Amino acid sequence: MRILILGGTTEASELARLLAGDDRFAPTLSLAGRTASPKPQPLPTRIGGFGGIAGLEAWLRDHAIEAVIDATHPYADQISRHAVAACRAVSVPLVSIQRAAWQRQDGDCWIDVESPQAAATALGPEAARVFLSLGRLELAAFAAAPQHHYIARTIDPPGDIPLPPDIRFVYDRGPFDEVKENAFLAQERIAFVVSKNSGGSATYPKIAAARRLNLPVVMIARPEKPSGIALDSPQSALQWLEAQLAHLPPSTSRRRV
Repeated sequence: MRILILGGTTEASELARLLAGDDRFAPTLSLAGRTASPKPQPLPTRIGGFGGIAGLEAWLRDHAIEAVIDATHPYADQISRHAVAACRAVSVPLVSIQRAAWQRQDGDCWIDVESPQAAATALGPEAARVFLSLGRLELAAFAAAPQHHYIARTIDPPGDIPLPPDIRFVYDRGPFDEVKENAFLAQERIAFVVSKNSGGSATYPKIAAARRLNLPVVMIARPEKPSGIALDSPQSALQWLEAQLAHLPPSTSRRRV
């Protein structure tokens, strides 16, 4: 069964591990290419965009894809829109692994905003030390609030994008540890944490640490993200694939090489 996995998340990596070596499936993992050095994966991997909805439709047809698994980040709404439209056009079933959002807990001080631009405004006019835990593409929004001292944690350097004048980078990738996050925020004398509501456990320790330190978190809301059949885990996606496989004719249910 030929499968396209739209990845770039821990869920996609876990699904890749579950499918690796299983001769019933012929999966391809697709990464957007926003990270310069992605983690090695145990599946054939393509990197880069498809060229919009039409390009994705053509790719699905050319590779005789029989199922698509959207395991992209909760904020990767564009590729999800393209996947819904392309799969509908070529009559390929689409499953979306939906990661639950973080929920506010007692002691949390969240400032809810709709965008990185609104997050920059929410920091206020007085200079403050701000921890930006965002993708590098969102950092440009904070150039509009140059009075703050920013510490930005990203996987890769920011590249050629506008940046606030007072910014320092820490290059790292999750998962992170709450004790270390607590020490980092305290040592850097952080006054605000800015975060997306990414969900999951890999980057949640910064939220728990901010709660412990009574720090406000400027929380950027999730975009509307179209989906196919909604599932909550890679294991559920595997079970769905196995059910699909059971209903395919014998001539198409074998792995093709």
